[in-house]
Amino acid sequence: MFNGTKPIGLWSIVHDPWAIDHGLCSISSYTCTMKGIFFFLLLICFASTAQRLPDVVYMPNIKTVQLYQQNNQQSLPVINLNSSDLLELHFDDLDGYAKNYYYTFELCNADWSPSDLSPFDYIHGYQNERLTEYRMSSIAITKYVHYQTLLPDRNYMPTQSGNYLLRVYLDADTSKVAFTKRFYVLNSKVQLAAQVLQTFNNQLYHSHQKIQLSVDAGSLSLYNPQQQVNITILQNYRWDNAVTNIQPIFNRNNILEYNGEEDALFPGGKEYRWTDLRSFRFQSDRIQSIDLNAKPFEVYLRPDPVLVRQGYLFRQDLNGWYDISTTESVNPLWQGDYANVHFRFAPDRKQSFDGKDVYISGALTGNNITPDAKMEYNESKGVFEKTLLLKQGYYYYTYLTKDANDNTAKPDVSLTDGNAWETENSYCIFVYYRSLSGRHDELVAFTNINSKFGR
Repeated sequence: MFNGTKPIGLWSIVHDPWAIDHGLCSISSYTCTMKGIFFFLLLICFASTAQRLPDVVYMPNIKTVQLYQQNNQQSLPVINLNSSDLLELHFDDLDGYAKNYYYTFELCNADWSPSDLSPFDYIHGYQNERLTEYRMSSIAITKYVHYQTLLPDRNYMPTQSGNYLLRVYLDADTSKVAFTKRFYVLNSKVQLAAQVLQTFNNQLYHSHQKIQLSVDAGSLSLYNPQQQVNITILQNYRWDNAVTNIQPIFNRNNILEYNGEEDALFPGGKEYRWTDLRSFRFQSDRIQSIDLNAKPFEVYLRPDPVLVRQGYLFRQDLNGWYDISTTESVNPLWQGDYANVHFRFAPDRKQSFDGKDVYISGALTGNNITPDAKMEYNESKGVFEKTLLLKQGYYYYTYLTKDANDNTAKPDVSLTDGNAWETENSYCIFVYYRSLSGRHDELVAFTNINSKFGR
């Protein structure tokens, strides 16, 4: 088949006894080569797909990754196209010595799949940039290097609107991805109006919130709105329960009405829980004990109870965000310390939830339902436990349950907090548009409404 030549990259597999023992090849060199090709293609596809996952930290030494609008930690990273808007990127490397980190952007569609455009079509300038601003930690017991920069750089500007994936990697080697983050470039072309309403469904009337919106497409060429316009709605900046691909109920002269009774329906939840970690010497009300002799420090929080049977109580929160700040140092970015924070969730009667996994959710876990956020049940103590390495700051979080046997199930708080229609929640609404000849989804409208003030 190969006329006696050795296929580069596969010959070692063909003659490797381990490969033969593990079924990567047979005695037949043709069969072996085909299996080797399939094996390598599978690995390449898996690696490339994994590195495209948004909001994922791939290196365990990277902590406290933040990307937000300049001077506003509690903001979604949205900037306007061809504007002077800037984003702040911050992260810590706990290895404690300076490294060469680079970053690049990738334009994505509304569903975060890669667009069909070349980087030359959506980036003006270089194809990557080096992070040059960093500082060694001081005062803190835990040593780290703090990196920060403002995005986009004038030598590396996005030229198209849409979803972007920021990829930070080591030593200019794109296979050494440290982490990824989402951000958004907006080119306002349509008018968007939205409000939070109470559903007419009697069973969900007291527990859920409904989003009603209308899109004035104006002069956009809409031949097929169902396919050309895409809506995404996030509750409290979470993607695990995002509403996507809803269809307009009416189209009146290019004004699209989204008012389906079951289309944009969210459980209300309760206000977020919190813990104050701005000082490790002062023991705030949510802290049970602190071990200052350990390195890093060990902080044990009081157990969090089930709130399902408690009535709704308004409490000002940041809807899952955290704020890096301290009460004792000059600059929390490179003088804030780290601690292992022990979270405990105490279910009723010390019983675990049958067929359910419990996760801690919020910006402290990247709002991701991953093994890093999953809590373990301690049968002897009757509590769910999770330890997270966190920087000094003020943190908001909640507990979610998810069907352990159904990967497609959405996590919810019905068993941990309960749901109330009155709960204050933030809703981010994105409107995407693709022209008939377009090769990616443009972000043409964005708004952020609040359930307390946007009804």
